Amino acid sequence: MQFQVPQFIEVEDKIIGPFTFKQFIFMAGGAGMAYVLWRLLPFFLAIPLVVGVVALAAALAFFQVNGRPFILALENGFYYFLHPKLYLWNNSQKKKVVAREVQAPKASAVYIPKLTDSRLHELAWSLDIKERVAAGTAAEEEREDSQRSNVAPMRTAQDILANMRGHAIQ
Repeated sequence: MQFQVPQFIEVEDKIIGPFTFKQFIFMAGGAGMAYVLWRLLPFFLAIPLVVGVVALAAALAFFQVNGRPFILALENGFYYFLHPKLYLWNNSQKKKVVAREVQAPKASAVYIPKLTDSRLHELAWSLDIKERVAAGTAAEEEREDSQRSNVAPMRTAQDILANMRGHAIQ
């Protein structure tokens, strides 16, 4: 069985001319309030109030703040100003519980090697050369240096291919 699924459910229906029901109510209420103010107040007081009421009615009917109706922004503004605010800031530092240190074995029992700057530099240089040798981009003297170092030599892809070709010829 096929069913029709409603689409555009977020769009309100236009009921009265080009206006939705809510828009019509806001505009009619604003026009009615403006008429009452015009009739009851003197001219110099009525003009600013009528302009304010019409602007508010138009904003309620058509204006949106961040994709939401203006009435919600107005409601949230009133809520913010009318309700109490409580700001808390805790500046006290919590005391950390320090566990008692377990006595480590004597230094002579456990040997912990230390890297000096020169040893670290030498190790970094050695690894750099090994990477370039493995990639096949190292110069001939760098290859010789890497073979003389106390680190096991690495074979490059070129060495393996040359070795395979040598076996294939025999």
